[in-house]
Amino acid sequence: MGWQKKVLRVNLTAGTCTHEPLNMEWAQQYLGSRGLATKYLMAEIDPKVDPLSPANKLIIATGPLTGTMASTGGRWTAVTKGALTGAIASSNSGGQFGGELKMAGYDLVILEGRAPKPVYLYIQDDKAELLPADDLWGKSVWEIEPAIKHAHNDPLIRVASIGQAGEYGCRYACIVNDLHRAAGRSGVGTVMGSKQLKAIAVRGTKGVKPHNPEKFFAAVKIATEALAKNKGRKGMTSDGTIAMMDVTGAFGALPTRNNQQVQFEGSGKLNARAMKAPNANGHVNLIQNGACFSCTIGCGRISHIDPAHFSVKDKPQYQKASGGLEYETAYALGSAVGVDDMDAATYAGFLCNEYGMDPISFGGTLAAAMELYQVGAITKEHTGGIDLSFGNAEALCQLAEQTGKGEGFGRDLGLGSKLLTAKYGRPELSMAVKGQEFAAYDGRAMQGMGLGYATSNRGACHLRANPYASDFTTTETAEKPQVVRTTQDLISAIDATGLCLFTAHSGATPEHYAAQIDGACEGGWDVERLTKTGERIWNLERQFNLAAGFTAKDDTLPKRILEEPAPSGVAKGLVSKLKEMLPEYYKQRGWSEDGRPTRETLDRLGLN
Repeated sequence: MGWQKKVLRVNLTAGTCTHEPLNMEWAQQYLGSRGLATKYLMAEIDPKVDPLSPANKLIIATGPLTGTMASTGGRWTAVTKGALTGAIASSNSGGQFGGELKMAGYDLVILEGRAPKPVYLYIQDDKAELLPADDLWGKSVWEIEPAIKHAHNDPLIRVASIGQAGEYGCRYACIVNDLHRAAGRSGVGTVMGSKQLKAIAVRGTKGVKPHNPEKFFAAVKIATEALAKNKGRKGMTSDGTIAMMDVTGAFGALPTRNNQQVQFEGSGKLNARAMKAPNANGHVNLIQNGACFSCTIGCGRISHIDPAHFSVKDKPQYQKASGGLEYETAYALGSAVGVDDMDAATYAGFLCNEYGMDPISFGGTLAAAMELYQVGAITKEHTGGIDLSFGNAEALCQLAEQTGKGEGFGRDLGLGSKLLTAKYGRPELSMAVKGQEFAAYDGRAMQGMGLGYATSNRGACHLRANPYASDFTTTETAEKPQVVRTTQDLISAIDATGLCLFTAHSGATPEHYAAQIDGACEGGWDVERLTKTGERIWNLERQFNLAAGFTAKDDTLPKRILEEPAPSGVAKGLVSKLKEMLPEYYKQRGWSEDGRPTRETLDRLGLN
């Protein structure tokens, strides 16, 4: 019936693991994953709580389609108050972990309190226990997973863990599962580390039963066939997301050198073609594509680094295959910092996976530090002798390691760009919203994306709205508020299902999602109900942030995007027209002029 109807509550302070029934009234209203976990979090914590205090909670959530045969049905979500932003944090991951947790019988795992000593959570179907992790503390993600599998003599255990970044308090630490998939943004791994929880290990054998198997299987077949023949899906399989490097570069929307430029002269060395081409030594970066649980898209990249490259020449442990560059990492570890060395960017990406930190925020923070260095706000005296000039590939690699371990200037970089630039007196150089660094799109060329960044509940994010078709068609802003608002609602609903958002770029329609949910879940689901559920989730997240102290003043963009015209590309001479779009966006949402949901809106959505 989609839901397993069971919650695992783990009190880390007391060391207890207890089962309780899922609140089915809430499940009917918020569906699952991102939506349902947000409802539980809102009901159980004070939004003003310190994100790193024991009073904050971390919820690991599956959706009703997680663990099923629906294409991409392996997604899971970490929901908490974010360590990077202080806002609602909802970070989604793929791999195999989510499906395993769902098949162990759980819709949600609620983690509360703080363990007196390092522990990990071991789940085997109905059995759940906290085990000592003293010998695992201080180890990297790459070491943790095989160690836990060996300890339990079970190679099929799925592990989600934090690395050293989450232990020492890097503000953008992630939770990494299956070695290189991650709940990556907003510092969810930092919250996990503050609870002295090193890992969650799961083995599940229960399976997942749809409410109406015949209806569900038919809906899955139709949706999967739509993906199979879709041109966008085929491109994702062949080239992955890094294909966007050419698109944004040509358009003039590729953030470069901390958004000082919008086109990168080295992008041709970081694109899909470059990943497949032999270098001077005959080495090819890309080995193959990779897919998550029940995925028929396979957008992941599996890469290895040239053994002769400076980054790994004397480090055989990195001369192996792992998660390769995707578009966001190629931007953050490439154009954002002015580096066009694919192997250096791949190596830095490996370190982000190994130490458990968000490569987007790391790259965005390093880019801000490089501009601080450029303008003289910091010097080699601050960086421990490292030349922080844009384009320095050696500095990128060295500081990825320092930041992962919390050593040297890396400790400053672990603050995130907002706190880093404030510390050195130039806060305007942080390219972030609500404290979270930009993704790989400039908000001057892509006006809708700029509005999406500004209004995203978790801070700047490319996965909270879908204005791509509109933005690559026109820089005129009249349609942007409606496009952003409606796609935000749909994406909220997709995230709640347990399916991957990339299905929406690969041929899936709202009708496909609704039909699969209708087959899997009781209660009757159609497109109208599904999108209204997404709207309810978005407004609940907004209520959380308002209660946490955020206001309409936080729905903004950095001064550079609002006042400095784009220097080249389609939008040359343009700034973001956010101030024109935001009032209409609020009106579309049914919010007041100061960005608060009106009583009418709350009543309509059942949020009063």
